[in-house]
Amino acid sequence: MFDLTGKTALITGSSKGIGKAIAYGMASQGANVVISSRKGDICDEVAADINTKGGGKALSVACNISDKEQLQSLVDKTKAEFGDIHILVCNAAVNPFFGSLADIPDSAFDKIMHCNIQSNLWLSQMVLPEMRERKDGAIIIVSSVGAYRGSLKLGAYCISKGADLQLIRCLAQEEGPNNVRVNGIAPGLIKTNFAKALWEDPERRKKVESTYPLRRLGESEDIAGTAVLLASKEGNYITGETIVIDGGGLC
Repeated sequence: MFDLTGKTALITGSSKGIGKAIAYGMASQGANVVISSRKGDICDEVAADINTKGGGKALSVACNISDKEQLQSLVDKTKAEFGDIHILVCNAAVNPFFGSLADIPDSAFDKIMHCNIQSNLWLSQMVLPEMRERKDGAIIIVSSVGAYRGSLKLGAYCISKGADLQLIRCLAQEEGPNNVRVNGIAPGLIKTNFAKALWEDPERRKKVESTYPLRRLGESEDIAGTAVLLASKEGNYITGETIVIDGGGLC
C-alpha cells in the first residue's frame, strides 16, 4: 500500500520542516521528488541526502514562490528531468508580520496573500493541463489550524490559510470530473523553524501542550504519512477535504 513508484512529486518549501518531511516520505515510497525553496544550497543538500537513501530520486530547484516566472521554471525543470508531474504539494508559505490586523502594513498583507494563496493557484494552473489530459493527479495544499480559528497576532496568516481551504474545495469541484484530486492538510503547532516563535518559550509551549489530548507538539514527520496517503491510490476517493493534524487540539 501507498506505493508511489514511477510518480513525480513537486514539493515547494521542501528544504526544511514539513515540506522536507513530506519529500522524504514520498521518496521512501518510490516517488521522484523535487526539492524547492529560495536557498539553492540547502535544497542541494537535501536532494543529495535523499539520493543516497534509495527509493525515488531527488532534484534540487531553487525558486521564490512569489515570482510567477520562477514557478514556471520550476515546473519546466521538473518535467525536463522526470517527465510528467503526478503530485503537487504547495507547502511554502510566508508570514512577515506578527501583530494586530489593525497595525499590519499593506505591503505585509499583500505579501502574505500573494505567496500563500496566489502562488498556490499559479502552480495548480501550471500542472493541471497534463493532469487533466492524463485523467490522474493529486494536488495537496498545506493550510493550517489557523484557518479554523481567529488569532490576535497571526490574523493575516490565518486569513490566507482559510482562503486556501476554499481554493481546495473549488479546485476539487472543477477538477473532479478529470480524476484530479485536490486536498489539504492543516497542521497544528509543529516544531519547525517557521513556528519557532510560538513554541520556543517553555511556558507558552507547556500551556499549549496541556490543551492537546496527546499532550505534545507535532513533529514534521507527523505530517508526512497523511501526504503520502493523499498522493497514493489509497487516497483515490478523497477530494475537497482538508485533514487536520494537530494532536486533537481542535477537539
